[in-house]
Amino acid sequence: MTEKAPYQDIRADFWRACWSRANAYESYLEASEPKRADNWRRLGGKLPPLGKDRAQRLTGHGRILHVLVVSGVWCGDCVRQGPMLQQIAEAAGAPVELRVIDRDEIPELRDEVRILGAARVPVVIFLSEDFHEVGREGDRMLTTYRRKAEIELGAACAVPTAEIPPDELASERDEWSGVFERMLLMLRLAPPLRERHGD
Repeated sequence: MTEKAPYQDIRADFWRACWSRANAYESYLEASEPKRADNWRRLGGKLPPLGKDRAQRLTGHGRILHVLVVSGVWCGDCVRQGPMLQQIAEAAGAPVELRVIDRDEIPELRDEVRILGAARVPVVIFLSEDFHEVGREGDRMLTTYRRKAEIELGAACAVPTAEIPPDELASERDEWSGVFERMLLMLRLAPPLRERHGD
């Protein structure tokens, strides 16, 4: 009987194939409808800088982290979060690479990342250098759900085109930054990777 490797992900080939079909952030936007892509760029221009302390916590881990974003260029949540994810990946530097793929590009991927039974976006899958899944997150962060609950469970409804307050954008972006940091620390402390990298 063949002994199984202690660290494996039976979906690694699937994740690798999805990754190979995804695009770098700007390439994804360039291939999208210009008006929709401009919404992403406009929101990106409104993001406050990532604080120095927060940015430092994203660097120096010595691990590759593949960040696969399942998206819809038309989706308001993606318009808001896509630029945040890109800003964080850029702050983390070269060992962190972010790619974006349209939700409907690979039906099996769309179905793999359903939330509450729905094909929601964005969903972010964090993958190791071996394309083992480290974790996934989506479709909105807690900051957004709190605001949504205040508005939708109260007496008033949100206006879809309403401006998002800068402090809310910063809070949501900082939540995402914490997710990235957690994934990087998980990789840094993973026994097989420590053995491989001799650290």
